[in-house]
Amino acid sequence: MGNSSTLFAGLDQHKESIAVAYVGEDRSLEPIYLGPIGTRSCEIDAMVRKLQSKAKKLVFVYEAGPCGYGLYRRLTAMGHTCLVVAPALIPRKAGDRVKTDRRDAVELARLLRSGDLTAVHVPSVEDEAIRDLSRAREDAVGDLKTAKYRLKSFLLRHDIRFNGKADWKSAHLRWLGEVKCATPVQQIVFQEYVRAMAQGFERLARLEIQLQGEVKSWRLAPVVEALQALRGVAFTVAVTTVAELGDLTRFAKPRQLMAYLGLHPSEHSSGPTRRQGGIAKTGNGHARRALIEGAWAYRFPARISKQIQARQEKLPEAVRDIAWRAQVRLCKRFQKFVARGKNANLAVTAIARELAGFMWAIAKQVPIVS
Repeated sequence: MGNSSTLFAGLDQHKESIAVAYVGEDRSLEPIYLGPIGTRSCEIDAMVRKLQSKAKKLVFVYEAGPCGYGLYRRLTAMGHTCLVVAPALIPRKAGDRVKTDRRDAVELARLLRSGDLTAVHVPSVEDEAIRDLSRAREDAVGDLKTAKYRLKSFLLRHDIRFNGKADWKSAHLRWLGEVKCATPVQQIVFQEYVRAMAQGFERLARLEIQLQGEVKSWRLAPVVEALQALRGVAFTVAVTTVAELGDLTRFAKPRQLMAYLGLHPSEHSSGPTRRQGGIAKTGNGHARRALIEGAWAYRFPARISKQIQARQEKLPEAVRDIAWRAQVRLCKRFQKFVARGKNANLAVTAIARELAGFMWAIAKQVPIVS
């Protein structure tokens, strides 16, 4: 390999090690396995210097995983090209039953050279911080739900019932403070469950306040605000969608966004036979869940409520027009699905798919300052 060639390097990254293989531009050349290195900065720098002695241009690739984007940012900061690829979209031989770090690194280098890898979108540090905060809030919601289930299950086991609606509001919480269990041990268990639930409420409130404060100074804050013109897309759904997907306009067409979210139907067709199944569920599950949650609002007739009107007050006329067209179309579509006997969950999924398209259209109307 001459100094004028490009070197393609496959990195199989793990917590404590990185397996490295490289290959030149010439398709007749086989990848060479360099071996494992550590994950410290000095070891990565030494590996880069060694490869630079073999070629002027270096192109790296590794799979997206739990180690995040630190390696990507380090390599790009050094001036090299680096791709992070989706593991589920890496071509694999059906009969290959051997998997090692060496084989993975070699295969990544070979596929990078042939151009058969699909890169994922790597967020900026600021965008990733908002995404982490949004996911922390989502985790807090899940933990709070678990704490509620445990408390309700305990009360049910001991036939302790609340006569009103268990909505966790003031009357229900006052009643919890008056509950007395049969034994002191059970009273301790009950109080621990109540305490866990109270801490869950406090944690969720803290994260929501923090998220609302941080979004105000975020570069994508105008998009978050504009998306709230849509019915069913309040602050939580809007910020979750934008935090997970980034700039929606990076997709050339709305259909690409729908496919990225995995909201398009799966298909297994052959010859004249066409079979479609459930949604593909590829891509970002956090954003997909948020969209489906928001889509439930379209099961009611189209109207501008006081809450939506308040969210739309400072938005451009073009954004309000898109939001109204979306509401008219999606509410009518939901009623048609139900009239045809479709399951409500299937109807909502179809509505969520189109809702993503209207979000894309609104994002196109909002200028973003990089």
